[in-house]
Amino acid sequence: MATAITTATRPDPSEHVPYYGKYIALVPEADAIQALENQIADALALVRTIPESEGDHRYGPGKWTIKEVIGHLIDGERVFAYRALRFARNDRTALPGFDENTYVPAGGFGHRTLADLAAEWELVRRSNLALFRGLDAEAWRRQGVANGDAISVRALAFIIAGHGRHHVALLRERYLV
Repeated sequence: MATAITTATRPDPSEHVPYYGKYIALVPEADAIQALENQIADALALVRTIPESEGDHRYGPGKWTIKEVIGHLIDGERVFAYRALRFARNDRTALPGFDENTYVPAGGFGHRTLADLAAEWELVRRSNLALFRGLDAEAWRRQGVANGDAISVRALAFIIAGHGRHHVALLRERYLV
């Protein structure tokens, strides 16, 4: 029986479509678990400095609010982790894509506080870390099809980390200037 491991090495480019390479490239850590863990303090420190009065700020017309960005991070992390769970458990069912531009308005994030959204994101991340820490080496290498493309479990873990870094950087660069 394979034992659980606590690391996931960087995926090979053949384990994901090129689009996701931009997120994976934002993760300098060689270990997805470490990258996911490292982000918690950094992201929460940033979000917790944003005054509640700024939660509905958009940096431009048609752009998401700060609360919607955080809600999108929560939704995206859940979707990517669900894919990873299914594929890690050797489920070969092809999974559909998701439209973040439909999810965000339906999420009603503007009715929530920044503190509530930050707390939910932290819970989702810690839950996903528990999932990933329980995977063995074989599960990390498993692949499935999501949104019509093959992708590995370890690529999904790195994508979660890179997607988080991408949006935290956007908060810093475009919203909090």
